[in-house]
Order: sequence, then structure tokens, then C-alpha cells
Amino acid sequence: MKAGVISLLAGIVFALGLGISGMTQPSKVVGFLDFAGAWDASLAFVMIGAIGVYFVAFRITRNMRAPLLAPQFAIPQRTDLDARLILGAVIFGAGWGLGGFCPGPAITALASGALPLVVFVASMAAGIYLHARWQTVGKSRPAALAIATADS
Repeated sequence: MKAGVISLLAGIVFALGLGISGMTQPSKVVGFLDFAGAWDASLAFVMIGAIGVYFVAFRITRNMRAPLLAPQFAIPQRTDLDARLILGAVIFGAGWGLGGFCPGPAITALASGALPLVVFVASMAAGIYLHARWQTVGKSRPAALAIATADS
């Protein structure tokens, strides 16, 4: 329960930060990516601020045995770059640049009820669902193939 309340509060602070900084507006993202035109550097300052917060938090937590509200840290073990990661980054970047929406700010701005945001978030949810289904089918297929081969 305590971890859930802390997560909710962190989400609210994150949403407020996105709203106050204007990062829920697609024009900010598109302006940041418009190097040849009227470049808007405000997103760079938000990113620099986030890097600063992460740097301090990382320094504080790296000597801790476990987080305050969990039995252990969830640190990714993989360090390689594979085709799936690169393809996902390309798709994310293209969608971000073309639509001006990033998942976090889009969910935050969803409260506005704007139709493009509703369509974006619904499409994002459908994509997440379809990817999870595809992963499940992909993992079960080799087992089904092995059973079919063994029966022959």
C-alpha cells in the first residue's frame, strides 16, 4: 500500500512537471526537433534538469543494498544493442517527431480530452497489447513446432 501511494505521488509530481514545463504540448516537441527553423531549446533544459536529478539520485542509491520500498533494485542486466531495440527506438523517435507526442506527456495531457490525444493514447494502448500478444505467440510457437515435429 505504501509503495502504491509513493508511486501515485511520484506520478502526480511528474505530471505537474510536464504540465508546468509545457512538455504536454506537441508544438514544444516539434519546435525542439526543428533545427533548421525556429528551434525551441526548452525541451533540452527539461532533459538537462532530469539528468541532474537522476545523477544525484544515482549517487545516493548506488551504495544502498535495496530501495526503501522494495526488496531489491530492478536493474537491467543486458548491455547489448540488438535489432529489436534499435527498431523500437527508430519507431518511437519517428512517432515522437511526427506526432509530437511522447507517452508520458500524452497520458498527462489526456485529461484535456483533445481528440488527437485520445487517438494517440488508444493507438499506443493497442500497440502495447498487440506487442504483448505477439511476444506470447512467438514464445509458444517453438514449443508447438517441437511437438509437431516429434509427432511426425
